[in-house]
Amino acid sequence: MIVVTGATGNVGRALVRMLSEAGTPVTAVARHITGADVPPGVRAVAGDLAEPDGLRAAFAGARGLFLLVAGEDPDGILAVAKSAGIRRVVLLSSQGAGTRPEAYRHPARFEEAVRGSGLDGTILRSGGMATNAFAWAESVRTRRAAEAPFGDVGLPFVDPEDVAAVAAAALSGDAHLGATYTLTGPAPTTPRERAAAIAAALGEPVDFTEQTREQAHGLMSRFMPLPVVEGTLAILGEPTADEQRVSPDVERVLGRPATTFAAWAVRNAAAFR
Repeated sequence: MIVVTGATGNVGRALVRMLSEAGTPVTAVARHITGADVPPGVRAVAGDLAEPDGLRAAFAGARGLFLLVAGEDPDGILAVAKSAGIRRVVLLSSQGAGTRPEAYRHPARFEEAVRGSGLDGTILRSGGMATNAFAWAESVRTRRAAEAPFGDVGLPFVDPEDVAAVAAAALSGDAHLGATYTLTGPAPTTPRERAAAIAAALGEPVDFTEQTREQAHGLMSRFMPLPVVEGTLAILGEPTADEQRVSPDVERVLGRPATTFAAWAVRNAAAFR
């Protein structure tokens, strides 16, 4: 049995599907999950990573855990996992934990907890995800318009399906124990280029407008903690060489190239129509 936390999210939902299709028993965990949110045969259990003691029923009988960075007690979560008999954990962290540890202390704490837990661990440091473009879905649907800061700064955004596939591999075999992987797409793309890729997928033009840093800060601070806003804008606007570099890890693990943003846009075009 594999427990997937964040099972209704972009990565978790894909991972649940992949494991289920491979015949692996899965328990899907999210705060408000129901049986309607998961494939047939998958056990759905409501649980909150902010309350580790409440996860005992979800973890019971499992051998592996896919863990998000959520809550404030990674040691408590991992202690409950160990007591339930879980022996393997795959952590979905952030690339920023490696490139900007002072700004990304939360995922860095989770990484440290996994390494010190005594469990067989694999850490996945994800770059920015293609699904961030869903923030444009409403404006593209209604106005065929997209806005973002730093319109010509490129980053190698990764397809969450690729992240899920790497997680599935790490949960299913021993080749990735102890590894820390950086997961990116196959090439840097700029916000302007991503808007153009969505336009191409739709077969209609999409107008791109570059926001100022101040405009983006004001919008992001409505739903993100200020340290996260600052760290995110720093990566988007002034990425380090490591943050712009394409990692080979997706291809190394999966034996195929990482998915392009253009391919992601075609697959998800319905969200923007």
